Amino acid sequence: MGVLPWVAWYAFRRHTAYPLSAFAEALTNTAFGFMRAYILVALWRERPALGGYDVADAVTFCFLTQALIGPVQIFGGMELTRRIRDGDVAIDLYRPVDLQGWWLADDLARGLAALLLRGGPPMVAGALVFPLRFPGPAGVAAFAVAVLLAMLVGFGLRYLVALGAFWLNDERGLHSAEVVLALFFSGMILPLVAFPGVLGEVARATPWAALIQVPADVFLGRHTGWGLVGALAFQAAWAAALLAAGRALTLAARRKLVIHGG
Repeated sequence: MGVLPWVAWYAFRRHTAYPLSAFAEALTNTAFGFMRAYILVALWRERPALGGYDVADAVTFCFLTQALIGPVQIFGGMELTRRIRDGDVAIDLYRPVDLQGWWLADDLARGLAALLLRGGPPMVAGALVFPLRFPGPAGVAAFAVAVLLAMLVGFGLRYLVALGAFWLNDERGLHSAEVVLALFFSGMILPLVAFPGVLGEVARATPWAALIQVPADVFLGRHTGWGLVGALAFQAAWAAALLAAGRALTLAARRKLVIHGG
């Protein structure tokens, strides 16, 4: 077994070490899910076919997005940023392991842990109150692929932000800007199908749409056949582009490294 599977395994153990804490976060996500759900119900009652969704689609989308907050890490950053600020990243660069590969393995394990510990409660609670839509076995398999690709896109975006600390020394402004863009363009606040005209087209073409909107539409069965292939290809293309950009920026960062405090 190579190094990276071990990195992923120990990261998974670390992120599942405190299940009660994860459950508390899941309860918070669930509470916000109900607040968002009633707002969407009111909106869709006024506009019953908005964006091609019905009320059940909109409510399912709402609780699904709450379940995906942890896996795609909409709000969070990366520990790598602290290591860059502290200079500990020098140790990471000395390791005989690719920096990007190390943190990708760590992040995928974190995302899987979040999905297992935080993904279920919002969906279960929502299903007890609202008539949610659930896919069949084929839809579940397609959704699993879409979530994996969403986690790759999420990592690609956050990794680029983290590397910004090599030049900015403090990436918090960059991270805040990325979070705002992610909230707006991913569908986290409102499904992108509700965005009108050119704004909707632009929003659905951004990498943030691959985080929430595309997996949710796959879950709801709005993509079938070649449409499903196209949706997954959209995610895969953004994942590949962002990972390639991260690779190039990593090489540039190696020449920029400054260790604070001497």
